[in-house]
Amino acid sequence: MSLDLTKVAAQVGNMVARLKASGEERRKRLQTALDTLNDKSLDLEGLKKKIDSSQTTWLVAGLTDGLENCYKAPPLPPEFSVLATDGSHIDVDRHQSTRCYLINIGAVALGYGENPKALLDSSPALYFGDEELVIAPNGGGRGQPIEGVLLGIKRAVDECHRLAELAKELPKDSSALALVDGSLILWGLAGQTYPDFVTEALLTKGFLLHLEEIRRLNADKRLALASYISFPRSTDVVNALRVALCPRETIDTDKDCGECTSRECEAVAGVQDRELFANTLEEGERSALFSSRSSIVQKHYGGHWVHFFYLRVDDEIARVEIPQWVAQDESLLN
Repeated sequence: MSLDLTKVAAQVGNMVARLKASGEERRKRLQTALDTLNDKSLDLEGLKKKIDSSQTTWLVAGLTDGLENCYKAPPLPPEFSVLATDGSHIDVDRHQSTRCYLINIGAVALGYGENPKALLDSSPALYFGDEELVIAPNGGGRGQPIEGVLLGIKRAVDECHRLAELAKELPKDSSALALVDGSLILWGLAGQTYPDFVTEALLTKGFLLHLEEIRRLNADKRLALASYISFPRSTDVVNALRVALCPRETIDTDKDCGECTSRECEAVAGVQDRELFANTLEEGERSALFSSRSSIVQKHYGGHWVHFFYLRVDDEIARVEIPQWVAQDESLLN
């Protein structure tokens, strides 16, 4: 059946009218968020304690060095390298007689300075063996099929593994930035109830193990690790402002919000972090540093606890995530 564009056009018109009607309310909420962000009278230490003691159904950023701080980009070193990996995959097709999946990892290594160089590489891998199609528990038992969300997570693990391999090839005393596409937080594991052996295989003995390999390379070189997220839809920082606006000393959204009639925090609801920092950051500037309070990070990441900041690149506001060991080393952070 063909698509009736005349019927769609009428619905598009309704959508545009609704967007126009809600525009003024959205601008008011954004301005309230900006005013709260830049409020010099805000007790930051008190807000930190309030965030730490509160229980919310929405993810709230942890404060590290304030809220409104902005930092200009430092000068580039004369010699440095940028490493990056990104991948794609073809999932298991249940309509085919042979069960298999494919992961392709692209890798880039760019050297800048007096002797610039470039490496572009692609590594496809086809998985079809019975032991490759599932994650099996130690000692036997029913395995977890690697498909769908888990295949995407395995691809992220393989991307990080390839990045560690590239980093190991760097010469001693070199300076480099290693980039991962997407988040350092394996959200697919956070939102599902997979068996513990799945989390152990993919996160503890997989992703985090490769992060640790990269961290240890700093013994004889300067190697920073970061992930780059374009067009982020996160609201962690705005949610910290919601906590600041709430008049309660501590917050338990499950217990308190149903009884609350004033709902001061709703004054900034719906605003995204990138909207906030699009109005505060100049070209090349980054925001203050924040920490993730995701349950999976708190439970599993340890010394690789995820921190993040926002960065203006041309007209884009990107979210950059870094592990704790980068966040705590100013030379790597900058």
